[in-house]
Amino acid sequence: MRKSLAVLACAAALAISACAQTTEAKSDSVVVETFVEGLEFPWGLVFLPDGGMLVTERPGTLRHVTADGQLSGPIAGVPQIDARGQGGLLDVALDPAFASNRLVYLSFAEPGEGGTNSTAVARGVLSDDLTQLSELEVIFSQRPKLPSTLHYGSRLVFDADGYLFITTGERSEAEFRVQAQDLGSHLGKVIRILPDGTVPQDNPFVGTDGALPEIWSYGHRNMQGAALHPQTGQLYVSEHGPRGGDELNKIVPGGNYGWPLLTEGTEYSGAPINPPAALPDDLVAAERTWVPSPAPSGLMFYTGEMFPQWQGDAFIGALAGTNLIRVDFDGEQVVGDEFLFDRFPHRVRDVIEGPDGAIYLLIDAQDGQILRLSAP
Repeated sequence: MRKSLAVLACAAALAISACAQTTEAKSDSVVVETFVEGLEFPWGLVFLPDGGMLVTERPGTLRHVTADGQLSGPIAGVPQIDARGQGGLLDVALDPAFASNRLVYLSFAEPGEGGTNSTAVARGVLSDDLTQLSELEVIFSQRPKLPSTLHYGSRLVFDADGYLFITTGERSEAEFRVQAQDLGSHLGKVIRILPDGTVPQDNPFVGTDGALPEIWSYGHRNMQGAALHPQTGQLYVSEHGPRGGDELNKIVPGGNYGWPLLTEGTEYSGAPINPPAALPDDLVAAERTWVPSPAPSGLMFYTGEMFPQWQGDAFIGALAGTNLIRVDFDGEQVVGDEFLFDRFPHRVRDVIEGPDGAIYLLIDAQDGQILRLSAP
């Protein structure tokens, strides 16, 4: 069933009430508001216990947003980054014990020697006045570092047991992407570590000769969305394919997701990506694929009360498709999807459920925004 959402054109005022418009949703009306403006290419967002937010800006700034939408100046103490291309300051997450330890985790493009870089994760202690990170330490650094400015992955997710999942990209170039199949490389992998960066001993490749023990799954291209299923706790990721072949994947430990051996997409030139004569017999199939590519980014499972008809469904931001995708779940089963806007002028970088049950969209632009979707 497809029903349309009208295009939202919101005035530049920061006040929510000045920007609120009601627009027709799939089954009910939805109010879309501009909650914050003036962000520079925002990438990641996390809610604080008091209802405020921390937001990353890809050029290298971490900011605080109050619960009523006031934007702070830069928070001091962020790591040194490489902001070329798709790199920069990327995702942000809170430690499960943030209320007592105030630890904040940041993923970023970490500069190396000779123009190389890689995805890395650092953590630091956020001051009580929300102005500074201290005791910054890098707890994960993707190996190898390469001369690329593409495909960093970088989503951060803590599970209920306190393990940290990190998604990485395979750095795009044909000479690099083959390492997505190499267990001796962090490229194109889901990583699972403890909050201090040490390796859990039940990771699937611990003790395997030649394998990096942080690896949880492999054969990925560029995962820019990650979230836990609300009923099972299973990790899901949204993953960029090449030209076509974007995927939603359910992650199993040790799973091989096929890139670059197998894809429904093509090279950007249109040339086919032909599979080898013999494929591994244990490849994990995607839960959902999209051709053409909407370019999926942030991923969220909705559990709130504001939209009861959407409870248990996944929401994925679309960058090329400039949309919000709802993936209809029946328990663990994907039964359909819909693109919620008929016309939408925004690249949706991240999707977050707020403590109020509203849905917040992080808009990727030079003059980026946080939009709020709520029930009337």
